[in-house]
Amino acid sequence: MPRFNANLTLLFNEVPFLDRFQAAAEAGFKGVEFLFPYAFDKSEIAERLDKHGLVPVLHNLPAGDWNGGERGIACHPGRVSEFQDGVGQAIDYAGTLGCKQINCLAGIAPAGVDADTLRETFVANLRFAAGKLEDAGIRLLIEPINTFDIPGFYLNRTPQAIALIEEVGADNLWLQHDLYHMQRMEGELANTIAKYLPQIAHMQIADTPGRHEPGSGEINYAWLFRFIDQLGYDGWIGCEYKPAAGTREGLGWIKALAG
Repeated sequence: MPRFNANLTLLFNEVPFLDRFQAAAEAGFKGVEFLFPYAFDKSEIAERLDKHGLVPVLHNLPAGDWNGGERGIACHPGRVSEFQDGVGQAIDYAGTLGCKQINCLAGIAPAGVDADTLRETFVANLRFAAGKLEDAGIRLLIEPINTFDIPGFYLNRTPQAIALIEEVGADNLWLQHDLYHMQRMEGELANTIAKYLPQIAHMQIADTPGRHEPGSGEINYAWLFRFIDQLGYDGWIGCEYKPAAGTREGLGWIKALAG
């Protein structure tokens, strides 16, 4: 059975963020992830993780003005200094939390910037981040995201991500494979996972349409979970979906599809 972890940004929204750690543990999760920890005191988060025996699986680098619509700045040529400062902040939090993986959101391609400049900026930023994170014993991940939900997102397909990983050439740079995003962009989930499994450090799940619980849409998750197990994937799978009703009420899919 895959190892599922709860995404506390999307799940257990019935309670405040710091109370979601207890809620996740009570629901049976052993690991958690979240988009951004930076609005909260890192020591408070670490205390909740320790109190409830939870593994901090993943969080993201700072991603610009999220509430203002930004979805990352790693491909923005005018934001390199801000990106580098964010790497330092992420390492600081990850060190306190004991988190060993950090995801880098490429961002929406800024208007008027040519393709070569976007790629050069992203590659340079990834090399910088990978170097700093390697010194701290942390993996750096990149995640393709679908352009239906986030129009203009720079990194949006698996082969594009793999090509960037190869160009950067860092041993600690890996792929975060989100099955919801890649079903919308590519399909071919099973063959893609099998092909790129050696580069995949983390997976995330939601069904489509709606980005709700597995089993609510078109993806055959019962078959995929068996297939992923057969491939020998031993990483975490983040539950990054929007509960159709309450979080607890929707968790029956775990037993039904992966039990």
